[in-house]
Amino acid sequence: MFQPFRRGALVSAYRSPRCSRAFFSLSETQTYHERKILPYRPSDLYQIVADVKSYPNFLPYCTGSRVLNRSEREDGAVLMDAELTIAFLTLRESYVSSVTCKPCESVQAVASTSTLFKTLNSVWRFQPASPNSPHPSEIPLSRAAGTSSDDGPTLVTLDIEFAFANPMHAAVSAKVFGQVSQLLVKSFEARCLAVYGPGCR
Repeated sequence: MFQPFRRGALVSAYRSPRCSRAFFSLSETQTYHERKILPYRPSDLYQIVADVKSYPNFLPYCTGSRVLNRSEREDGAVLMDAELTIAFLTLRESYVSSVTCKPCESVQAVASTSTLFKTLNSVWRFQPASPNSPHPSEIPLSRAAGTSSDDGPTLVTLDIEFAFANPMHAAVSAKVFGQVSQLLVKSFEARCLAVYGPGCR
């Protein structure tokens, strides 16, 4: 379904799940935090996440998406209402998310009409990677003086917060959604590889 995941495209990775409870209580809010340094420009990575209509092509469990309306604020941020359809195991739902895109900086989505989820929020952030990054790197990173802030590599951060409305759905989906942040980042990286190639080194 996706392009094969190539470890060579990854510069560094860091995962920090922040779950205060065991998966028995997935009806409680769960939060996950992922970070990766990828060999692409912030603007390139932003374009992948901001292209909501392409989500079924690479996001796990997303089987449909369409933009219902789109507007732009004075500060340049793009606002969208997007209908997404997800399907996993025996569950299927379409819901509307309010999406805020800050060009080359971040994409935030907040589900507003879901009956399956009590809470479902996500934020992608993109910033130039620093050679002093606290995350271990397989390849030395350097950024010359005067280098554009839109040059790669880029530190990508994903924060996800979700809670199921129905404890039964939470129990059935525990194994699947316990790995959702890792799956999203891997699928995102595979999409970048398919669209942009191996990136800069």
